[in-house]
Parts: sequence; structure tokens; C-alpha cells
Amino acid sequence: MDELPNFDGAAQGPRELEEVSSTRPIYKSSSPYKKKKTDKLNSETVVYLDFSKFCRLFGYHHTSLRHVCLFHGLIFNCFTMLAVASHLRAMFTDPGAVPKGNATAEGIKSLGLKKGEVVYKCPKCISIKPDRAHHCSVCQRCIRKMDHHCPWVNNCVGENNQKYFVLFTLYICLISIHALYMAISHFIFCVSKDWKGCSGMSPPATTIFLIFLIFEGMLFGIFTGIMFGTQMSAVCSDETGIEQLKKEEREPRSRWLSMKSVFGHPFSIHWFSPFSTPRFLSSDKIYYSV
Repeated sequence: MDELPNFDGAAQGPRELEEVSSTRPIYKSSSPYKKKKTDKLNSETVVYLDFSKFCRLFGYHHTSLRHVCLFHGLIFNCFTMLAVASHLRAMFTDPGAVPKGNATAEGIKSLGLKKGEVVYKCPKCISIKPDRAHHCSVCQRCIRKMDHHCPWVNNCVGENNQKYFVLFTLYICLISIHALYMAISHFIFCVSKDWKGCSGMSPPATTIFLIFLIFEGMLFGIFTGIMFGTQMSAVCSDETGIEQLKKEEREPRSRWLSMKSVFGHPFSIHWFSPFSTPRFLSSDKIYYSV
């Protein structure tokens, strides 16, 4: 990272705004990562199909238990809708990409720099590099408050889309726990009935299916649970994954303010909704007006 000369004998930190929104123009990444983004929905799709099979086993062959299946179906579909919406927003939201090639004399002058201050230039994308921004080798862009590049959403997790990524891991974890609960409870039910009339399939086929579903629920549940815990730890400590690896020290900040800087102000039910765009204060945003 190169220090830029002060063309007016000045440089500047992030400008203060009264209030800003995380809304940005559509993010057009120059990433060479060309896998279809729809392929990343495999986790939700597989679990959802397994749930459909489970309803076939559990509900439709037991008239007295159909209301139970409908109840769990409602819960499962709500979680699935929230997970898919979170996934799509994490995928298509601009994570905070810094404009390329703006580290020019004109660009520096437009910042209205003060004497004695400095700004930095990324030598890879020739952009003015704000505080806490890092260059992504996949996207070939500098990303504000970059945590990591996630292949599951084929996008960087940064300043503008971290909320959606956290919600994505949360809802996939809840889906997995719910599926795991249903599979185990049905297995116990079949054992108590000595496998008589508990499924429309043969006992061996039912056993294989339930074991597969339990394994899948544990796999996705543990994986996304760890990811969710890691993300929440980073959010509460106001420290990105890259900053943790580099052991960059920052001024301490309260956990509550750190969470608001990701999920928005003020605290509300909208924190848990991927359909709601968080509102930030100027102190939450890490960027130059470039």
C-alpha cells in the first residue's frame, strides 16, 4: 500500500455524514470466479428436498399426524425463505467496493484534504484505499471493512453485506437443527412402533433415509453454527477476519455499538430480516466520498 502525495498539502480520513444508507449501485464484480451463483443454493435445496421426503414418510401416511407435519412445514418454509433471501442479498449486494483507478491527482484534490494528512493507494487496483479496506485477489477490488471472500455466496463479505451473510448462516443452522430434530423424533417413533406402519417405505429404506438426513443435519448444522459464531464474535469485537489474522489493534468499541454498525440503527425486528436494508450513522461507515 503506497502513501500518496498530498496534491494540496493535505489528506483526509472518512468524511462525516449526518446519516447514510447502505444502498449502493448494482455491484459489478470483475471476479474471474465464474461458477454459476445458483449452484451455491445446493445446501438449501438438498435439505428442502429431504424435508419433502420426510413429509411423505411422516405425514401423508398418518392421517392423525398431518397437522404436525403442516406445523413443521410452516416453520421449515419460513426458515427456508429467510435463508434464501439472505443468501441472495449477500450475493448481489455491493460489499463496499472502492472505485478502481481513482488514485489520481484530480481524485485526491476532490477529497478536500487538510495539510499534514495522508491517504493511501492500492498498487493493485490503483484506488484510494480507505481505512480498514483490503484488496481481494478474487474480485480484484479493494473492499471496505473486508472480512473474507466467501465462495458460498461468490462475493466478498464486507461493510455493506455482512448483515445478510450473518443471517444466512443463522437460518441455515436453524433449518439444520429443525430437520435434525424431526429426523431423530421420527426414528424414535418408528423404533417404538417396531417399524410397523410408521412409514410408506420399507424399514431398511426408512432407516437409511433417516440416517442420511441426521448426518446431513449435523454436518450443515455444525458448519453453519461455527460460521455464525465466528461472525458474531467478529461483529461484537469490531474486528474483521483479516484484521484478526494480521493482529491489527484498534480502538476499543462497545459490543452494542459494534452490532449496530453491522445490523443498523436502531435495534428492531428488522435486524433479523434480510428484506430490510440497515440504516447506518456516519461513524459506522468506513469510506471516502470517492
